[in-house]
Amino acid sequence: MFELPDLPYAHDALEPVISRRTMEFHHDKHHAAYVNVTNELVQKSGQGYASLEEVIRASAGKDAKLFNNSAQAWNHAFFWNSMAPARQAPSGALAAAIDTAFGGLEQLKTAFVTEGVGHFASGWVWLVAEGGALKVISTHDAADTVTEAGVTPLLVCDLWEHAYYLDHQNNRKGFLETWFDTLANWEFAAVQFASAAGQGEGWRYPEPKAKAA
Repeated sequence: MFELPDLPYAHDALEPVISRRTMEFHHDKHHAAYVNVTNELVQKSGQGYASLEEVIRASAGKDAKLFNNSAQAWNHAFFWNSMAPARQAPSGALAAAIDTAFGGLEQLKTAFVTEGVGHFASGWVWLVAEGGALKVISTHDAADTVTEAGVTPLLVCDLWEHAYYLDHQNNRKGFLETWFDTLANWEFAAVQFASAAGQGEGWRYPEPKAKAA
């Protein structure tokens, strides 16, 4: 059975950008619901999956309900790890790659915010590595990068309104700008970037635990 991962920080650690109230709703209820439904659907299917990534790949294009719930469970867990309470700045190989791909951090911010603001309705905006280079992409609804061969996600920000509406109302642009400036977890992104180059393993959703008899 897949479990809801604990947040890597306290519920109020991201204030004032993301409030405790939002985090309690978003993580404790919303994310939990995706995990619970995924477990129900997997149990009904009778299939034994070794990882949530396997569930996502197996259900893509075949079982919309299972894909949507499993992918959203994965996306949210990755999102929590994409944020850190203390302001950071990219360094080392990642900073150099940002300079090469975008011309600097401010230009990356512009690309990231523009992509997120321009994405219609619900979805996710990502910084990814592909073929050794960085780029910004967005995915719609539950779609993620798990099904994209050769694509390694470094950071993601949630574009669904429930992620920011209580704190920023309909100001998606303001949320994305502040999120990028204050919450982006560049240490996590650096580990992901290294994994894309074959240096260590990238982030994976916690493995399922056996259901108690």
